[in-house]
Amino acid sequence: MYATLKGVQQEFVFSGAMKSFHARKQQLEKLKEMLHQHEQEFLRAVNKDLNKQEAEAFMMELGTVHAEITHTLESLEEWMEPVTVKTPVTHTGSKSYLVNEPYGSVLIIAPWNYPIQLTFSPLVGALAAGNSAVIKPSELTPHTSSAIAAAVRATFAQEIVAVVEGDAKTSEALLKQGFDYIFFTGSVAVGKIVMKHAAEHLTPHTLELGGKSPAIVAEDAKLDLAAKRIAWGKFTNAGQTCIAPDYVMVHESVHEDFLKKLKKHTYNLFSQRTKEGTFTQIVNDKHFDRLAAFLNDGEIVLGGQSSKEDRLIAPTLLTDVDWDAPIMQDEIFGPILPIFPFESATEVLVRVRSFPNPLALYVFSEEEQTQKLYTEQLSFGGGCINDTIMHVANPYLPFGGKGPSGIGAYHGYESFRTFSHQKGMLKQTTAFDMPLRYKSGKVMNKIIRSVFK
Repeated sequence: MYATLKGVQQEFVFSGAMKSFHARKQQLEKLKEMLHQHEQEFLRAVNKDLNKQEAEAFMMELGTVHAEITHTLESLEEWMEPVTVKTPVTHTGSKSYLVNEPYGSVLIIAPWNYPIQLTFSPLVGALAAGNSAVIKPSELTPHTSSAIAAAVRATFAQEIVAVVEGDAKTSEALLKQGFDYIFFTGSVAVGKIVMKHAAEHLTPHTLELGGKSPAIVAEDAKLDLAAKRIAWGKFTNAGQTCIAPDYVMVHESVHEDFLKKLKKHTYNLFSQRTKEGTFTQIVNDKHFDRLAAFLNDGEIVLGGQSSKEDRLIAPTLLTDVDWDAPIMQDEIFGPILPIFPFESATEVLVRVRSFPNPLALYVFSEEEQTQKLYTEQLSFGGGCINDTIMHVANPYLPFGGKGPSGIGAYHGYESFRTFSHQKGMLKQTTAFDMPLRYKSGKVMNKIIRSVFK
């Protein structure tokens, strides 16, 4: 079944039906219209699955995809043009250029934490590059998966965009089909499985994973603003964001002051939503139990309330956490934030480097030298200076990890490049023929050495 679907899509792409700018523009406009037409179904679905409220869901789910499509439509014709590159003197008479072509049928496996955004944002790049796509939404958000499937099937022919619903076994069956490209967003553990299947078919792929993304607050930081932005970036979507600050390191001279401000802003931003029951839920009981156990890994200075029945954990701040505690062994991916004091920049560098490369890093400092120290000396996917998570919403910036936090990047032009195979081409003149290449012996040896010195 899946092999037939892949074959139909490949045949469609290789027929040249998606080669033109007009054809790709038409599909992107259909996607944008689909998001408008089915907006209420999508918003209701993510509310049922995760208790996301309308304003947050629109901004973090639908709004970012709309922005991605708009930017792509404005730029796509230019991106599709062949790019002329330099030609060396040894190739006199020829010209060199790069041509982007679609891979064919691509597989997009989406996660549950932003089930709309992280399904359709990669799809924008796939269609812009002229591919067809098979989408596999997450089974952990079943209402959203169903809404996505219904909307896509009502909008696109299967040879262009198809949806396959199911659990991990479905994903594994799809991965065995040898798609022309795989785009996966999810955990490191599942990312390794995806990579193994890709290796069997030598399939190019992008892995968007995660990691323990630190926020570093220097002694010269504007503490009130830093606290507010860290609280918002961490506890939005109940911390179920791959680039949410996973822990905070604060200079010991401002640690107590910062902690007071962080408590204030966390309470002001989220306490009412927690009381009203409008705070985002933990996705399922398994994740709830994992997170609830972390509440014992330090001193709770704010929050700590939980309800398994409602799958709710209040925004929680922890101090006196041991670096070897369970909460520090893997990405938290929930509304619990450990805060650590530090004495020196060297201590920060050593500590952050002790973890695998994070997906994001956030530096709060007014000093350019301090900003450069951390952003240049530490390896990470991307990040912000004096803010959190906002870099992901900029379609002009590539988004992706490094090593354990991911392979490859997307958004904007980078999405177009990700889903395109770039061919290097040389067009040679027939007006004349350079005789040098045909020389042999001592004469040719002398010429070669003089040219390539």
